[in-house]
Order: sequence, then structure tokens, then C-alpha cells
Amino acid sequence: MTDEGKLCGIKEVYRPNDREAEVDIVAVHGLNGDATKTWTGKKRQVSWLSHPEFLPRYVKNARVLVWGYNSSFSSLTGAEPSKARIHHHAQTLVAQLYADRKIEDRVEKPIIFICHSLGGLVVKRALAYSKSRSSDKIAHLQTIFTCTHAIMFFGTPHHGSSKANLLLTLQKLASLTMPRRVGRMERGLVAALEEESETLENITDFFVPLMKHFSIAFFWEQEKTDLRYTRDYIVQQESAAPNYDDTERAGIAADHSGMVKFEDSASSCFRLVASMLVRYCEEAPGAVARKWLSSMQALAQDRCDEMVDKITRIQTLPYMPSLPANIPNIQIVGQEVCFEKATAGKRP
Repeated sequence: MTDEGKLCGIKEVYRPNDREAEVDIVAVHGLNGDATKTWTGKKRQVSWLSHPEFLPRYVKNARVLVWGYNSSFSSLTGAEPSKARIHHHAQTLVAQLYADRKIEDRVEKPIIFICHSLGGLVVKRALAYSKSRSSDKIAHLQTIFTCTHAIMFFGTPHHGSSKANLLLTLQKLASLTMPRRVGRMERGLVAALEEESETLENITDFFVPLMKHFSIAFFWEQEKTDLRYTRDYIVQQESAAPNYDDTERAGIAADHSGMVKFEDSASSCFRLVASMLVRYCEEAPGAVARKWLSSMQALAQDRCDEMVDKITRIQTLPYMPSLPANIPNIQIVGQEVCFEKATAGKRP
């Protein structure tokens, strides 16, 4: 917890009592959000992620985690403005989620991300970062990418038709929490949402080739948000739910904040989301087991390639004698590295 009482880091909010949790569902809030309040209905003050009438009633084989981070951009929100850019948040998410799963002996369990607004950009960047961690000393961080089966994006601004439109979206988000005449936007996170900014371009460029590895659902807000002097959509449908192949898209009958605050477990919107999560949790163990095997084979091949490269470099050093001809070759068989002696003449 921070001094202001907001959670920073991983917190488990639900785990089934009668069986092992086969899946980790991880909820990541958005700009100026809160790890618990973002998912809590205003009328009943219950969280659909953990209340027995909501998600636990339908998803029987998963534990639910929330992750909090300082995403404030105003000095008037009760927390110091975040100085970390999106990629810093992404690196922290990967490190803290891996640490929790390691301690809980769950590093091979499937992951499903639920993201609201800016949280979707953090998760996209986190998965690209995790995918790139392949060297020997940090390969454990790649397990977050390997184990991720599905991602659900709620009101995440993936694209904007123009820089001006994205800046307008930010002004709308700012007006939800502070009077614009006295508020101060924090440049680190705000700049990351501009369509032409290097951060957003990199997030999109890095993530799009990775989408084929996940089941993805996009949700957009169907009700306008009260912005004090007007009402408008915070994130337009075309930005929140881009038309990518092999993805699911649906509207949520709520405004930008309310789209992740389900008040009624019988509502069509909650039942839609719950049914997707049930399906993802059923699919995830088998799908991730196959991805895990493939990933371990690829990492083993990387280690072999690194060893061969080192041997080659040693051989090319000046004044170094040639290595003996019976240095073993390295081949991958399944998940194991086996060594076979080189045939005569293959090495100097």
C-alpha cells in the first residue's frame, strides 16, 4: 500500500476453496484508477471479481489477482503524480507477477488479463517486454508471455484517428477527476497516449505480431460520460475495438468508468464477460501446456546456439590452438539437450 492507501503491487482477491486454481486472472486498472475501486460497483460497493454472486459463481478453476500502480497524472488526486513511463510500469508488472507466481509455485499456470483503459497499454507493453527476455539469466521473465492465454481490453485507446482526437480523450479523462483550470497533467503518461508519440507507436508495433498467440476480446463503452459541462464518449468505438482478425468485439452498456463496475449479476453485459472468462479458463490449461513445451524447446535451442557461438569465437582468437575434434555437437531432442560427438573432419 502507498501512504494514500492505494494498493501498489499484486493482491489476491479470490481463490477457490474446494479445488486447485488452474488459472490466474489478473486485473489491471487504467489512468487514475485503483486496484480495487476500479472493479467495484458504486451502488452495492461489491467487486464483481471476488463477490460470490458474480465471477466466482461461474469461474470455478481460477484465482483472481489485482495489480495496482501509481497511474495518477494530477497533483489533486491525493497521490503524487507518476513519473514512470508505460514501459516502466510494464517491467514492474512482469517482475511482480512472476514473483507472486514463483512464491505460490504457479509459474506454469495460464494467465488471463483483464484491462481497463490505460491498463491495456501497460499489459501490451508488458507482454512484448516479457517475450524479449530470452537470455539465460532472465529467461524466467518470459514465462509471463508464454503462460498468457487471453486478454480482455475494456475501453483501451488502441488507435486514434488523429493526434488531436487522442489529446481530446486525455482531456476528457482529466476532467473526470479534477477541474481543468487548476489541474496539472503529468507529462510521462499523457505523452504516451498521443497517437504520434514514440511510446504508443512502439507499443502497437511490438504487440501486433504477438496477437496471434492470444485469445483477445475488445469492449467499447456504449454510454457517454458526464464531463461536467457536456457528455461524451471517453474512448471512441474504433479506438477501443479495432478490427483485427480472430478477435472478439462487443459493446458494454455503460460509460467509460462503469463498463468495469458491474452492479447486477443478471445483466447481459456481465453474463457476456463471465461466459468469455469461463470459456477462456476451460481452454487455457491445454493451450498453455502446448505453448510451454514449445517455449522450453526454443529456449534450449537458444542456449545451444549461445554455446556454439562461444566455441566459435574461442576458435577464432589469435594464438589459440584449435579445439580437439571430439568436442560434442549440440542437438535438441524434445525438451532435452543431447550431445553427440562430432564426426571426423567437421572441426579443425
